[in-house]
Amino acid sequence: MDVYIFDAVRTPRGKGRPDGALARVAPAQLVTQLVRALEARNGREAVRAAGHFTLGCVTQVGVQGGHVALASRIRAGLPDSLPCLTINNFCVSGLSAIADAARRVASGAADLALAGGVESMSQVPFLADQADYYADLGLARAMGWAPVGLAADLLATREGVGRPEMDAAVLRSHRRAAEAWAAGRYAGDVIPVTDEAGGVALDRDENIRDLGDGASLQRMGPAFAAAGAQGFDDILLAETGLARVEHLHTVAHCPPISDGAALVLVGSATAGARLGLTPRARIRAIGEAAGDRVMQLTAGFAAMGQALERAGLELAQVGAVEFMEAFAAVPVLFERDYPCDPARVNPNGGHLAMGHPMGATGAILTTTLLGDMAQLDAETGLVVATGGVGVGAAMVLERVG
Repeated sequence: MDVYIFDAVRTPRGKGRPDGALARVAPAQLVTQLVRALEARNGREAVRAAGHFTLGCVTQVGVQGGHVALASRIRAGLPDSLPCLTINNFCVSGLSAIADAARRVASGAADLALAGGVESMSQVPFLADQADYYADLGLARAMGWAPVGLAADLLATREGVGRPEMDAAVLRSHRRAAEAWAAGRYAGDVIPVTDEAGGVALDRDENIRDLGDGASLQRMGPAFAAAGAQGFDDILLAETGLARVEHLHTVAHCPPISDGAALVLVGSATAGARLGLTPRARIRAIGEAAGDRVMQLTAGFAAMGQALERAGLELAQVGAVEFMEAFAAVPVLFERDYPCDPARVNPNGGHLAMGHPMGATGAILTTTLLGDMAQLDAETGLVVATGGVGVGAAMVLERVG
């Protein structure tokens, strides 16, 4: 059975720190506001007709604990009969949530479903779930694990990626994002977030900066050298046999930690016709992969290959691509090693500029891709996400109408 995306919305991405614009908005409230937006755009009864709700969220503690999908359903006033699932697949969680919903529709388990992701990194910091291997160096050594930023440095070292290429990727991301917002390209699917008093807390992505000619990037020092010196470099070198890890990524080469959410409404053609919904795209293929647990940031490439093969496409045939900028080395490698017109990849900026609310990222990229495809008049689109400890996901979309 074909599966369609009827609509997709996201919040702006706020700075993931206590003074960020979304730091006082609960994650479930971010999702609730997106539910309201979908109801306003598609009709309340259409949204309430969903048969399943899957939400990605990485750090499920504190305000994101207690089954945040279920809490969001209750806060949004969706039916008590709506089954919910909160999933953690690290940085690809939002895309895995959409894949879960699509499979439910394709199998006939639900003819309409909600899916997306949320993360408030201002309220629930990175690694706040305190897994044992984060701090136990002996266990980390046995697993070959190091923090993902060090894996980015390792990948750059192994692949010969240099600072100039990484700086260029950062500059391009910020410039394109600023241009896109100035041109109003995000206005259609980015929903302003309101605070408890009803005022607008944030109506545009908060992390974008004017970096000028990029000279400031050249003066920045490495972000992960100190962590490497604590013993993690030794772990990576023992696993890979490399002579040393070049610490190249600065803070600017990392996607900013962020707050945000995105929500997608997917379903069958029959459900769409019954509820008066117009599809924006068909989900043509899905790929989910696991990869090198030490290098960590390569599984997105494998998932991309899966999705393209299942769609019967070559990358060069795809008209628009949203490729997750998971540390600057990763998009540099994509541009270097894969045949794709750079003008059609992240044409409106990417994560290096706008930020990475982990559980929401895949759904945010999917939402952005729909706009890219319309802007570029692209028949097909591809979204690719990659994450820590070797997780990856990808999806091919086909425009409808």
